[in-house]
Order: sequence, then C-alpha cells, then structure tokens
Amino acid sequence: MIKFGGKKYWSILVWTAGLALILGIGGMSMNLRQITVSGNHRYTQEEIIDRIFPGKADRNVIYCYGKDRLKEHIQIPFVEDYQLVFHGPFHVEVIVHEKSVVGYVSYMSSCMYFDKDGIIVESTNEEVEGIPRIVGLEYGQIVLHKPLPVEDDHIFSEILDLTQVLSSHDLSVDRIEFDRRGDAILYMDTLEVFWGDSSNISGKILRLANMLPELKGLSGILYLDTYDPANNNMAYTFKRKS
Repeated sequence: MIKFGGKKYWSILVWTAGLALILGIGGMSMNLRQITVSGNHRYTQEEIIDRIFPGKADRNVIYCYGKDRLKEHIQIPFVEDYQLVFHGPFHVEVIVHEKSVVGYVSYMSSCMYFDKDGIIVESTNEEVEGIPRIVGLEYGQIVLHKPLPVEDDHIFSEILDLTQVLSSHDLSVDRIEFDRRGDAILYMDTLEVFWGDSSNISGKILRLANMLPELKGLSGILYLDTYDPANNNMAYTFKRKS
C-alpha cells in the first residue's frame, strides 16, 4: 500500500509527471514531414496545403489527427470536401473532392457558379480561369445550393455538352452567349465563333480545333453555324476585324 505523503508516493508522482512531460514534449515535436495532395485541379498543391495547414500547430501529427476527427473541415471555394489519409506517423495525403462546375452567371456583383444540373454551388467575386461566363439566360432570384431558375432546363445539358467537348480538345472559352432562339456565340480571346444550335456538336468542334492554328493571333468572327456534316470541303466564313 502506498502511503500518501510517503517517499514512495512522491517518487511515483514525480516519475509520472516526468513521463507525462516527456510524452507531451515528444508529442509537440511530432510534426508532419511530408504532405501530398491528390484530386486537385483548380488549386496547386501549395495552395491546398496552406489552406488546410496554415500554422505550425496544424502540422503537428497529434493535433492534426484530432482536429480532423473532431472538428469540421475548413471551407475551400470550389471544393466539396477533402480527406486526410495517414500513410505513416509523419506522412499525410490530402484527397480533394472538387465541385463539378460548368459555368457561371453574373448576379448582383457576384459570380454564381453552377454544376451540370444547374445547381448553384459557389458564389464568389472571383472569375475563375477555365470556367466560361454564360450570358443571355433569363432567370429570377438566385439562391446558393438551389437550381438556377431558368425557363428551359434543357439549356444546362447543352451547356454541359458544349463545355465538356471544348475541354476534351483543350479549348478555352471566356464567354458563351445565347440568344432567344438558343443559338450560341463562343468568345475565345480575340475570336468570336458563331456556333448556332447544339446540333452536330462533335463535327463543329473538330472543325474549330483544326482551324484555330490558322486563326491564331487574328481578331474576327468565325461562322460555324452553317456547318454541314455532309460537306467536308465546305468553306467557312471568317470576317477579320480591323
């Protein structure tokens, strides 16, 4: 039996306190040595790391593990969520799950980004490179995480098809403008491409991709709305701007 106040009691107490101190100091010195990021396209690895691990304490292994399990993840624009996967005591992988965004509209001085279903997934003052601005849509009041209120929901499938095929050919569009008939005009740097309706989209995109090297550096209007899949030798009008 240990007598409180006895020499043995105080020895055990001092030993326990010393052990706790050693473990505490050891825990404080256990910092992550390697952080890798996967699944990210809109942000660089350094940007993701700086957002999730902004301070020295955030890179402590014990604190990082506890924070990930007990606290909500920080909010990152255009990121649905992320996972921390430990590959050892000093190596963590950040797996990023980005939001699917196909375009944005301007609304009350903000950029309202929507996904393939027309759901508003992000609101920011920033114009993100690689995501086209959609002009010409008529809509009512916009609410975050709700569908963009347009009269014809079919327009979203057209926008999705168009942006996907442009992305597959590494073609960047700054703006897509729709008229009342649903015909589109693509604005690509100094070029305006009269696209027309959503018919023959694959043929049009191949024609555009083949013609762009010849039009590089030029400013003008290219008319692809007259595209005819039955006429491979058809010449297309390009009006150069002065």
